[in-house]
Amino acid sequence: DLGITFRIITVLTLTAGTLFLMWLGDQITERGIGNGISLIITVGIVAQLPAALAQAWKTFVPSGATGTSQVNPAILVLMIAFLFIVIAAVIAVTQGVRKITVQYAKRVVGRKMYGGQTQYMPLKVNYAGVMPIIFAWALLLFPTTIVGMAFQNSRTAQTISDALANGWPHYVVLALMIFFFSYFWVATQFQPSQIAEDLKKYGGYIPGVRPGKPTSEFLDFTMTRLTFAGAIFLTLIAILPSLLSQGLNVPQITAQFFGGTSLLIIVGVMLDTMRQVETHLIQRHYDGFLRKGRIRGRFDRASYNRGEAAPQTTLMWLYVGIAVLVIGGVAIFVYGR
Repeated sequence: DLGITFRIITVLTLTAGTLFLMWLGDQITERGIGNGISLIITVGIVAQLPAALAQAWKTFVPSGATGTSQVNPAILVLMIAFLFIVIAAVIAVTQGVRKITVQYAKRVVGRKMYGGQTQYMPLKVNYAGVMPIIFAWALLLFPTTIVGMAFQNSRTAQTISDALANGWPHYVVLALMIFFFSYFWVATQFQPSQIAEDLKKYGGYIPGVRPGKPTSEFLDFTMTRLTFAGAIFLTLIAILPSLLSQGLNVPQITAQFFGGTSLLIIVGVMLDTMRQVETHLIQRHYDGFLRKGRIRGRFDRASYNRGEAAPQTTLMWLYVGIAVLVIGGVAIFVYGR
């Protein structure tokens, strides 16, 4: 028994550390670029990447004359290619939207005419984001933990706990929970009635759909179909690490980068940060954006002297430094053990 003093100190330390991280995240959000809490979580996930690469190398690449690999090294190359395919699919689905055409009626106010424009209402395919997977995993692990603690001597309870932890019952229950929480999240966050009312108020309508309740029903039907596709995508991403770990003997620390909450969080945070950086570039180089019709970072000497941009040489050395740190971390992990 470690005693009550150790427990109190541990609780106070964890609480103080959590509060400090929350404060640090708020400072990053307020003074920097991107969401601070999300960036801290992402950095914690990415920090495991060198260890994951080293473990994958030890598992799939033979070492020495006899070799200790369980799988042909060609599988490692296929896994890397598959990883890029999964990342591309996650980015495509995360960025995927259904554009609903919205037409605004013309209005005459005084001598000026307003409206008559055609705009688009984007409805995201993965509207719920990573939340359904988080909720599903939390509820799936809760009964397993309770059964393991309360019914340690019960063989039936242990069988149920093992079935929920591994195997096809685990995947079926996980998929059902992901579908449920996907629709639950959309039902609580997406309000088609309010959107239809706002469109009607400002003179907007969807071509071929009457304003008011028909517009609300159309938006609800469209979002229901999109949510079904998004739930299928989330289910595949959630079970992919487990399938790789059990089917191909991929280390769990490596398999987490092929799907699950880790990959969704990394992709989501990176895309959000890139959008904010793009917004800052548009504001800073607005004249160049209008002239060339695309967003370009101008790294000329005049901008460098004004402190507006970094030269390409500096960025190149930055990338080289990051690469050296990653390679060094992998080498230390491999040869230091």
